[in-house]
Amino acid sequence: MGLLCSALLLLTSAACTFGSATGQPGTRGEVPGDVLAPPPKPLAPCAWWYGIGEPPSSMEIRFAALHYDLVVLNATETLALRRLKRLNPKVKVLVYKDLSSTRNYPGAVIGDVDAPLLPSGLGYVKTQRDQPHWFAVDTTDARIEWNGYPKHWQMTVWDPAYQKAWTDAVTAEVVREGWDGVLADNDFASLRYYSTALLKGTTTAVETDRVIREGLDAFLSTAGEALHKAGKMLIPNVSESHLTAGRWSAHSRYDGAMEENFGLRDSGTGELLTFKGNEFKELRAQAALGESWLLLVTHVKGAREERVGYATAALLASPHTCWNGASTADYRHPDWSPYQEVPLGEATETANRLLNGAWDRRFTGGYVAVNPTATTAEVNPPEGYLNVDTDRPVPSTIELAAGDAVVLVKPSGQDTSAPATTPTPTTFTPTTTAITTPGTTTQRPTTTPTTPEPTTPDPTASEPAAPEPTTPAGPTTTATPPAPVVPGAPPPAARYQVVGRPVSDR
Repeated sequence: MGLLCSALLLLTSAACTFGSATGQPGTRGEVPGDVLAPPPKPLAPCAWWYGIGEPPSSMEIRFAALHYDLVVLNATETLALRRLKRLNPKVKVLVYKDLSSTRNYPGAVIGDVDAPLLPSGLGYVKTQRDQPHWFAVDTTDARIEWNGYPKHWQMTVWDPAYQKAWTDAVTAEVVREGWDGVLADNDFASLRYYSTALLKGTTTAVETDRVIREGLDAFLSTAGEALHKAGKMLIPNVSESHLTAGRWSAHSRYDGAMEENFGLRDSGTGELLTFKGNEFKELRAQAALGESWLLLVTHVKGAREERVGYATAALLASPHTCWNGASTADYRHPDWSPYQEVPLGEATETANRLLNGAWDRRFTGGYVAVNPTATTAEVNPPEGYLNVDTDRPVPSTIELAAGDAVVLVKPSGQDTSAPATTPTPTTFTPTTTAITTPGTTTQRPTTTPTTPEPTTPDPTASEPAAPEPTTPAGPTTTATPPAPVVPGAPPPAARYQVVGRPVSDR
């Protein structure tokens, strides 16, 4: 039935039967009375926030309730969880939990006792006292501390006893505190980003990585089954799925998955890594079913990253495709991109791969095209559309630079009869706005870890960046906050003054 729904999603008006007893995407069930439900609508990308930085302010919580479909918070932010739910009961709020480490930095351990609410599944002190063999060791029997993240210790993710203890503790906490589910970090494919150590019993890095990767495969089954039985969600932060065919599909099988390096460019070739291997095909298949979450993060360093990230997410538009253009490495601000206010509407077709390797997709209110290749590619957009970066009509043929994209919108009362020429940038520049509280500095409480959470490694971080193609001026993070946002108020002013469907209506 799922494959049939995928095939029919955008091509016919036929309906498919699927529902959920828990209200969570990804959980199949019967529609009462066997009534055929309509296929899910492939909406323009929704927004989400990986809010694992500083504790959110009151204004940030109000902003999040109005703008985001899903928010991830640290385990200590139970008050923020409850406030978000009061402001918008439909927003999904997940708790951050690390699959692969246990930590003993100040905040995770208070004195000689584990904190009551942890960033990991198990506490360092209790594990060291009761189950010290759950700490992974290298070939010299030394525990493995992650490089760049002091007092983060690699655990034996392949041990069924560790998997069950983690799962039992996390499931009980999620149910007790009222979280919708878990964002499980560090579902990684290789230890090399955190350590060059070899696990005891292995002789090569390849063998070490295989032990960890296969262990995490089994771990997700243990955690996912238990959380689903409790009516809760599991979404892992999957790394480097482009390297292993089937990895994304397997690890997103419960409620979806997170891609933290979405739209990242290979610094050697200029190609987009998301399109390498089998990853984009698997992302596209998941999006077509419309049943689970694609949580996509693009680390915005300039206009190109912001444009490419949003446009590529739009190629995967579905009811639960959510994109975030992160302006800070630690996600401390609930970022909001003007692209998220472009009125694309609903997709009218699946994403199309052109003969030159570029991809495009049409919407009821716009058009996107992405060139993931290492060379320039031509695309032919619909007539009369406007480039959202310039507010000018576009020519009948657009040359997209390697690793670049374009976002177009239907004009709204504008005169598009003028001949298309090389656009001249206007005063508008896409800007990722960080929502901050003026005049205050929020400190973490003593029970909150003071070390930033490790994120899925950037596979090109140590390599020199490829030259940027000439583009309009890039986004900037502004220190001037917008006016406070309250539930029911319109979002910050956008160039088009048109915003997609509110979070509460999705």
